[in-house]
Amino acid sequence: MDLDELLKVRARYDAEVREGAQSDSAQARVERAGRVVRQSAPGLGWNCVLWSDLDEESADAEIAAQVAFFAGLGCAEFEWKLYDHDGPADLGARLRAAGFVPEPPETLMVGRAAELARLPVEPPEGITLRVVTDEAGVDLMMEVHARAFGTERPRIREQLLDQLRNEPESIAAVLAMAGDTPVSAARMEMRPGTAFAGLWGGGTVPQWRGRGIYRLLVAHRARIAAERGIPYLQVDASDDSRPILERLGFGVLGVTVPYLWTAAGEA
Repeated sequence: MDLDELLKVRARYDAEVREGAQSDSAQARVERAGRVVRQSAPGLGWNCVLWSDLDEESADAEIAAQVAFFAGLGCAEFEWKLYDHDGPADLGARLRAAGFVPEPPETLMVGRAAELARLPVEPPEGITLRVVTDEAGVDLMMEVHARAFGTERPRIREQLLDQLRNEPESIAAVLAMAGDTPVSAARMEMRPGTAFAGLWGGGTVPQWRGRGIYRLLVAHRARIAAERGIPYLQVDASDDSRPILERLGFGVLGVTVPYLWTAAGEA
């Protein structure tokens, strides 16, 4: 994609996925409050600011309002998902001054689903794909994530189970299996009325990396998106994933940094 197309796609992404966000679970609530769009959720759900339209005069007051809102809900933490084209230019510094801590940056990338669906990909020798439809499959995905990333993801587990039970059409989850052993896992989230399907996960255990499994799972999900008429795939890419995605044809829309506020940080 050339720069003009990327800017148009980014504007559409902001409008449909961020400002027009839909909740990621049946229990979560998305609402516009002042000059932000936020999601609040009980239990292990994701609490976050998804979009904002701020300037130098409004930013500090809006940040304080969101901290007060989520603290008032008793949230242990919430995330402000900042994009490098969000205003004002010093919003990240203002978030840090308010007690937020930045997580590692990720590259916002997008690719055309129809083109990616045509990738000539064959599974590596000994690998088969298993579609995840139940709790047993979700637990295998969590096993892969723990081995691939070294962290437990209870929130992701609960979100996946909720989607499979209540909105199965919104999720496509898949495992790469070496015999009976899961070695890679990924998912795709699809929301009605949006032109973007989000690719998440893509974790592969260390001894199986470099064999084309990541590429295989991208192509698998692209075919599903293309069959449903979804034009774009979107990824928040790590530094490891970005070069692979660029080789596959993804373009860069910008950089996103999750800023995390914790109640412990306020103590």
